[in-house]
Amino acid sequence: MNDVPELPIYGFAPNLGGLLSLSITVLLPILVGLVTRQSTSAGVKAVLLLALSAVNSVLSAWLQAENTSAVFEWIPVVYTTAVSFGIAVAVHLGFYRPTGVASAAQNSVVKDRPLSEPNV
Repeated sequence: MNDVPELPIYGFAPNLGGLLSLSITVLLPILVGLVTRQSTSAGVKAVLLLALSAVNSVLSAWLQAENTSAVFEWIPVVYTTAVSFGIAVAVHLGFYRPTGVASAAQNSVVKDRPLSEPNV
């Protein structure tokens, strides 16, 4: 058994499934921003991003296994989840945060409640 998975897009041999998976991976930080508040801790956001990366990797691997009649294996999925999570974090820290896209996403759907004024 080969522990290093075949990653079509990460190996620079893109196909439709690999490009779709990469596109979803790049958009995951935006999705996390849309469903969390700005006051949500970074740890919760990271766990949510990791969970979404895992779902993306499992679905991509499952579809690839179904379409190529290959056997679904968990070790490549775990590896792909780590790569996907790393790409998503890098895109968030390197692009979405400095350009303000992350803040705009967090302020668009789920907003923090304003602090209520104390009764005087």
